[in-house]
Amino acid sequence: MSADATNPAAPGPVAPAAPRRRARPRIDLRRLGRAALLGPAARDRLPDAIGHVAEAHRAHFPDADLEPLRRAYVLAESSHRGQMRKSGEPYITHPLAVTLILAELGAETTTLTASLLHDTVEDTDVTLDQVGEQFGEEVRYLVDGVTKLEKVDYGAAAEPETFRKMLVATGNDVRVMSIKLADRLHNMRTLGVMRPEKQARIAKVTRDVLIPLAERLGVQALKTELEDLVFAILHPEEYECTRELIAENAARPGDPLTEVAEQVRGVLREADICAEVLVRPRHFVSVHRVARKRGRLRGCDFGRLLVLVNEDADCYGVLGELHTCMTPVVSEFKDFIAVPKFNLYQSLHTAVAREDGQVVEVLIRTHQMHKVAEAGVVALGNPYAPPSEEQSTGDGERVDPTRPGWLSRLLDWQRAAPDPDTFWSTLREDLAQDREITVFRPDGGTLGLPEGATCVDAAYAQYGEDAHACIGARVNGRLATLSTVLRDGDTVQLLMGQDPASEPSREWLDHAHTPAARIAIQRWLAAHPAAADDAAGTAGRATPGGPDAGSEVPGVTPAAVDGSPPAAAATAEEPGRSDGADGPLPGTRGGLSPAASAVIVDQPRATVRLAGCCTPVPPDEITAFAVRGGVVTVHRVACATVTQMTDAGRPEVGVRWGDTTACRVTLLAESFGRPRLLADLTEAIALEGVEIVSATVAPPTQQRVHHTYTLQLPDAARLPALMRAMRNVPGVYDVSRAQPQPQPPGS
Repeated sequence: MSADATNPAAPGPVAPAAPRRRARPRIDLRRLGRAALLGPAARDRLPDAIGHVAEAHRAHFPDADLEPLRRAYVLAESSHRGQMRKSGEPYITHPLAVTLILAELGAETTTLTASLLHDTVEDTDVTLDQVGEQFGEEVRYLVDGVTKLEKVDYGAAAEPETFRKMLVATGNDVRVMSIKLADRLHNMRTLGVMRPEKQARIAKVTRDVLIPLAERLGVQALKTELEDLVFAILHPEEYECTRELIAENAARPGDPLTEVAEQVRGVLREADICAEVLVRPRHFVSVHRVARKRGRLRGCDFGRLLVLVNEDADCYGVLGELHTCMTPVVSEFKDFIAVPKFNLYQSLHTAVAREDGQVVEVLIRTHQMHKVAEAGVVALGNPYAPPSEEQSTGDGERVDPTRPGWLSRLLDWQRAAPDPDTFWSTLREDLAQDREITVFRPDGGTLGLPEGATCVDAAYAQYGEDAHACIGARVNGRLATLSTVLRDGDTVQLLMGQDPASEPSREWLDHAHTPAARIAIQRWLAAHPAAADDAAGTAGRATPGGPDAGSEVPGVTPAAVDGSPPAAAATAEEPGRSDGADGPLPGTRGGLSPAASAVIVDQPRATVRLAGCCTPVPPDEITAFAVRGGVVTVHRVACATVTQMTDAGRPEVGVRWGDTTACRVTLLAESFGRPRLLADLTEAIALEGVEIVSATVAPPTQQRVHHTYTLQLPDAARLPALMRAMRNVPGVYDVSRAQPQPQPPGS
């Protein structure tokens, strides 16, 4: 498909109903005469009109049975006889051109048969049942998949519903979309006879839907030509400027790309690597992009070198020789062989620099990789046939061309799209996300997501609407909020709540990147408007019941957990208790807390106080220091204050635990915000027989809530069980002892 073939025909007047006398030249049909297209043919030989189709088909499939093609052509020609295209050509030229496009890409016989018949059911009296009877169920399915829905029945929704129908059919057999792409390519080639406004409308749909689909299916040969045709129609001035740049470069004497290609051939000959080195000109859109990126273009910017070898290992051999014998541009290296793109593409990308500073991009791949890079899923043949040895290994999306991961996701969310307009707009948004990442689940499974996806998207991709109960995630082992943007190769563990009343938050929409997530959240919010209104005013999870009235505990301020203003969060802790200040702890007898009374100090009549900075409990290793007022403060040995005291020259006081096991401890709990979280936590603490002395609940930030509890335990041995019970509360992801904090000397 040459660059010249991408130039669209000049706009012309609307064709009259009667056929024109002057036929426009046909594109890519090798300018076959009308007699060859419509002339009689003997029943026992192939009609002359499809001779080029048969020739292209036999180049890929030497032993192919051409009888189905002969019968399909006879039926298509007789059915379309008398019908004319707006260009003035007999209508049969269109299915012939579409079939030739697919034959040159390497489509198998069933696809070509359906391609010849793809408009018969839509535009003639032939029925699907007749197609099925004469050519089998596969051909019937393919023809049905590309047949448009009638505007009489669907009105303005006909186009989006036709695409929905086509995508569903593609989910079972990607050959449906292969035929549609070839059909659109030939229509775009001959679009010049349409009114300018209709050209623009068709070009925009091609840009927004068909070109991304061609990219995702890996059919680069169709995608690049469609891009150029759309570029010429929607941006004629820029297209003309680009065309002039290409023409000027072609007129210059000497081609630096040819010189580098010859140099590469010499390097590979010396290395005894059998390879084919080709100069691959850029298509119009690619030249335009490079011009916008680099400014003034030089000779090497108008193309790339393509190196084709026989084996995968030879690709890396070529790479090594080029990087050894030439000057590599390391930043341009990409390995799509070890990590293929989601659209089947495999190749090594590198670049080398010439002495004059020009950079030459080089693509290195095997002949089979090149075939797949150009034809994508078309090159994979019949999806119902037993897989070849080449297709039996590798990742799942390459083995099963009938259901790549992105298509499965698209089919999942399209079922939930409530109306054609939502489907149509969401489809365009989805297809605009042209890069994909793979993230790993802890069980070894993978999730394919578009670039920019967040933990919210991962949750709905894995759990569907059950993801409403998701409360957070761990990314690469570290806790992360649901708004965290994922990167290729991340490991994601989704944390699911136990509460059946769990609900999504409206703010999740700000973090949802995939249609599946957005549609699921929007459906829930539409079905629960009251809860959605409440959710808009809360941080983290929605709280449709309002503030948690059942969580009132002495010394605890629950409002911050349930979305109240940050000013409502306060501590009920009394001065002098946990901050290391002088004075006895409240609620103690004779200045001793129950835990302090279990401490034996080598200083008679001293008042013992457990340091609030590290809250030691049995059997922690402890030490002590004398402070003002005859008070001895007991610290954990690991406390940072101990180091400060020692460095300041303060003498240590001998201390050890006695027989009393009661203790007071400060625990830090971290959780995701949700309804009744505070009530569930305090209930879990009470069930362990532990008294809450005081608690502080910080205002939620990014859906995370920090709690600080000072607790009175009747037995220090109960501490591990208490911490386990608190961790088991849904939404709580960590419980820990208060970490020792540095204190100023003299405390």
